[in-house]
Amino acid sequence: MGHPKPFNLKMIGVGNEQWGPQYVERYEVFARVLKQKYPNISLVASAGPSPDDERFVFLWEKMRTLKADLIDEHYYMSPKWFRDNAGRYDNYLRSGPKVFAGEYAAQSVAIASPDNRNNWETALSEAAFITGLERNADVVTMSSYAPLFGHLDAWQWTPNMIWFDNLRSYGTPNYYVQKMFSVNQGTRLLPVLVDGSAKNGQDELYTSASLDERTAEVIVKVINTASVSRAVNVTLGGAKMTGKTGKAIVLESAELKAENSLDKPTNISPVERQLPTASPEFNYTLSPHSFTVLRVPLR
Repeated sequence: MGHPKPFNLKMIGVGNEQWGPQYVERYEVFARVLKQKYPNISLVASAGPSPDDERFVFLWEKMRTLKADLIDEHYYMSPKWFRDNAGRYDNYLRSGPKVFAGEYAAQSVAIASPDNRNNWETALSEAAFITGLERNADVVTMSSYAPLFGHLDAWQWTPNMIWFDNLRSYGTPNYYVQKMFSVNQGTRLLPVLVDGSAKNGQDELYTSASLDERTAEVIVKVINTASVSRAVNVTLGGAKMTGKTGKAIVLESAELKAENSLDKPTNISPVERQLPTASPEFNYTLSPHSFTVLRVPLR
């Protein structure tokens, strides 16, 4: 690839959205040779183009037998599917292949429709789903929204994360969802209970939490998909507080069909607010249709 020396390639994808017996036969040959030559490189295998059909089930069974390192799952589904599947990985086996959520984007109209839009409903639904990826980070090791770029006058697929013309560009609400998860990562997952239950998505609330040992903060992510405000009581069990002010980063819109544009690139974008947190138990009011990140400093 033009490099004068080896550059420590860590992963190779063997195919993309392939399925059926012939793919398995060929994958087995590739895997045998590559693992003999480069045992430290992880191989990413296909699970087909669908998240749950007979091709998907067939490939998962075969790739588990072949001891694949990662399996690439794709989801181009409705916003409702993303909300309904926030617990998708709760019951995946903890042994065997890991998951690469390699391509996903909520489709506002239909799969591959040219009328799909990057509106707030799609972004909010993806945020709800990603809490499930984060809560199951021992199974889902990587994820990637797709596609990344679209030219306003020459696109082949909708939706896209970032749109541009020859002079300007803007990030969609979906882009800001990805960014908020990306820049608010902890180093260790924390268990979350909502009204005493670990089930995600209760009462239209989706959550994940982590401890950032680098900054000594608890990071709580909460998505409220309801059309009304929600007053919640947050209890950080076992936490010792510094008395310092935390912060809340909020991405919201009252209108589910709202979008960003070249003329209004930050119509839907994160807003940072102070969060008084002198106690490990505090109240917070979630806005309707909102994605909130709470960063709480600890001692």
